[in-house]
Amino acid sequence: MIQVRPRSLALTLAATFALVAGCGGATSSTPVTTAPATPSNATWDATAKAARGTTVNWYLWGGSDAINTFVDTTYGTALKERYDITLKRVPVADTVDAVNQVLAEKQAGTERGAADLIWINGENFSTLRQAGMLRTNWARTLPNAALVNWDDPALNRDFGVPVDGMESPWSSAQLQLIADPSRTPMDTLPRSYAAFATWACAHPGRATYIAPGPGGFVGTRFVKGALYELTGGAASWQRFDQRQWAAQSSKLWAYLNELKPCLWRKGATYPRDENEMHALFANHEIDLSLTQAIAGPATLVAAGTLPAGVQTFVFDANMIGDFNYVAIPTNAPHPAAALVLANLILDPAMQAAHVRPESGFGLGPAIDPARITDAAQRTEFTEALAARGDGATPVTDLQSSRASDAAPKYQDLIERGWRDNVLRAG
Repeated sequence: MIQVRPRSLALTLAATFALVAGCGGATSSTPVTTAPATPSNATWDATAKAARGTTVNWYLWGGSDAINTFVDTTYGTALKERYDITLKRVPVADTVDAVNQVLAEKQAGTERGAADLIWINGENFSTLRQAGMLRTNWARTLPNAALVNWDDPALNRDFGVPVDGMESPWSSAQLQLIADPSRTPMDTLPRSYAAFATWACAHPGRATYIAPGPGGFVGTRFVKGALYELTGGAASWQRFDQRQWAAQSSKLWAYLNELKPCLWRKGATYPRDENEMHALFANHEIDLSLTQAIAGPATLVAAGTLPAGVQTFVFDANMIGDFNYVAIPTNAPHPAAALVLANLILDPAMQAAHVRPESGFGLGPAIDPARITDAAQRTEFTEALAARGDGATPVTDLQSSRASDAAPKYQDLIERGWRDNVLRAG
């Protein structure tokens, strides 16, 4: 997944509607706490009307040609045809660039900023929330928000930080393993971290994981999942507690150091990213790889990165998954258009389109298929999930094994701790 983390309250959606319908101007960044309201059809129609003829400036990571093309053609075309809104995709090298722009606008007192919508999550979300520069109480009031399972802790908390109506989900990703059934029959594969260690030591040198740290985000998640299993699950790691970390982290280092001599090259070195791990797998140096692509291995197979016939699978629990989101700055110049785009993103047809491997996303849905009531839309969505191929992890397995990511401060502790206590140990 693309990574792009908590305390502002902006205007309610109802107030937003009144504002954009009146003059289309920006809102104040002053925090306001109000209860969210469900908009009536008339109110939503007024929002769509206010957005007509405007341009929505969507700031998002621009490093994937496939995603860029999908955004321009799929969302751009639908926005224009349905709502007469022009989509301006503003690519950024890193989402922090968009965050810094919004912060600079706040410092300068700019009431009408440049960004209407930002693809965001993690620490970037937390930064803008703390700065009071994100609208709140709007995400759950979108018409298509009824399709979102807001009770899912992996969705309603962003790296342990409550979303609180300031973000609307776009797509999902989840840690998974990759295996080749012709080499390792699926019914013999480990389904827990304890079983992974047993399997690795029974097959010396045939397993490894990605080094946690810069470029090794997937490896960090693999190590976090081990921490969860060793300490009773994800729930106690959603809020930062230094004392808990001091008391429990030794269990993680002990597990990883016991595992170390059983790994590829006896743990003297580790793949630095997914591409390097996939190459080891494809060259038969190891028998398991790691991915976050819910779309399954089809895209990687088509690119020649992985051999045909591979499958993804998950442990029974502690497979960290999360969501990508969009957020609206408090000084968005076209907030009505931003609301319309955020709602369009959750449309079942749009979600089905990005789930298909040919989209190039490799990401999963943000909506819950069980909440789609229209028969034709449900069929289309089911077909899109099926198009992921036989090698993709079943959606039910993903849902049952998914765990929320930990609070942001644990990220650096795990990455630095791993280097000091595992990589350099011995």
